[in-house]
Amino acid sequence: MEPNQLPSRFVELKREIISMTSPGHLVSAWSDLLREMAKRTDEIILQGHDFIPQVNFNDLDALSSDQINAIRRTGSLVIRGVVDSTEAVKWKSDLVDFINKNPHAPGFPEDDKQFFHLYWTPSQVRARAHPNVLKVNAWLNNLYHFKSGKGVDGVDLSVPLVYADRLRIRHPGVQWDAHPPHIDGGSIERWEDGNFRRCFQDILTGNWSAHDPYELEYRLNARSSLYGRPDQATVFRTFQGWLALSETAPTQGTLRVFPDVTISNAYLMLRPFFRPMVPLDDPAILDPRNWELDTSTPDFPGIIPLNGGFLGPRPTPELHPHLKLNETMTSVPKVYPGDMVFWHCDVVHSVEREHTGTNDSAVMYIPAMPETPQNLAYVQRQAEAFLAGVNPPDFDRSTEGVAYVGLAVESDVKGSAGRLAMGLPIRAA
Repeated sequence: MEPNQLPSRFVELKREIISMTSPGHLVSAWSDLLREMAKRTDEIILQGHDFIPQVNFNDLDALSSDQINAIRRTGSLVIRGVVDSTEAVKWKSDLVDFINKNPHAPGFPEDDKQFFHLYWTPSQVRARAHPNVLKVNAWLNNLYHFKSGKGVDGVDLSVPLVYADRLRIRHPGVQWDAHPPHIDGGSIERWEDGNFRRCFQDILTGNWSAHDPYELEYRLNARSSLYGRPDQATVFRTFQGWLALSETAPTQGTLRVFPDVTISNAYLMLRPFFRPMVPLDDPAILDPRNWELDTSTPDFPGIIPLNGGFLGPRPTPELHPHLKLNETMTSVPKVYPGDMVFWHCDVVHSVEREHTGTNDSAVMYIPAMPETPQNLAYVQRQAEAFLAGVNPPDFDRSTEGVAYVGLAVESDVKGSAGRLAMGLPIRAA
């Protein structure tokens, strides 16, 4: 098998999936999707970063239905003033002090570390337990719903849980190729795992416009990590996100997103079942008439074998031309210390290659994660890792036994909501 060739069994997987609908219906849906994509990508290109909603933390409970709909459609938003800027700046200063005291902390690039595999610094632990951060996470979780209107035992969208993730302090003037356009939270699993696939069943049966990225039912038991690859989340995060610790504007090493989650989901899920009939560099490739249904190969464009599992989806301009990624990947608006940026778990995102600013671009990754049985079980294991001072369960454990000076301790997690989110016992007053 070639290095990037996918297993031959994926041919049967593709044929099994499209057996749920007629070939003619799927071809018609693909053509309709491509025509709609042409319109929506033009809208994104025209508006630039203004396409991404921006709201104030104090206004979250008073947003209009139009504002909510814009957030749902783009799957992306900036929330201003979640944490006081002075506190956020102090957290960054404390992070720098921690790194200086622990020069052996793992990160990359190796010769000039800027992305750190650190999880339990005092700044990170305190930020995750901050009441405003927890409120934002619960608010985001509640953008999801059960289409049936019925709840599920053990699921509470108003109870946020902590998913410990990493941090970056990116230096100006350094080119960064580590995070091209991609989606986290499941690779080939989106097609291979039955429950995960059902999250996209409207798309895969040719009814892509009925797809609801915020429907919860099948996501709760979807397995996003079938192969146990390190650094692949096994939990359900409604939104990924980060807390800004510095001023960062477009072109200064910030986040970029494709801000239309329904369209990108539909395209990425259907793309493996179609092939172009013209060369990849032919402008006519955008014409729906130049594509045909094809399940003769195991290819899933953007899915890459890695470490016994799979990486991706990683869409590219060549393999996913209708996304027009070179023009539509949109930098988030300028952020300030204490602002937070979030993107839906299915949103295509990347990090700008260039940082043209004069100061560090610093963030702590803090996603939104609701209470579900699967998530709660993970948080309990994560709490054990926290108390032991080792990496969380989803992340590489090869550095276990490495000692750090100044890690957070249990007493750094304040408040009953923060302790509950961390899976720690609530102390009596």
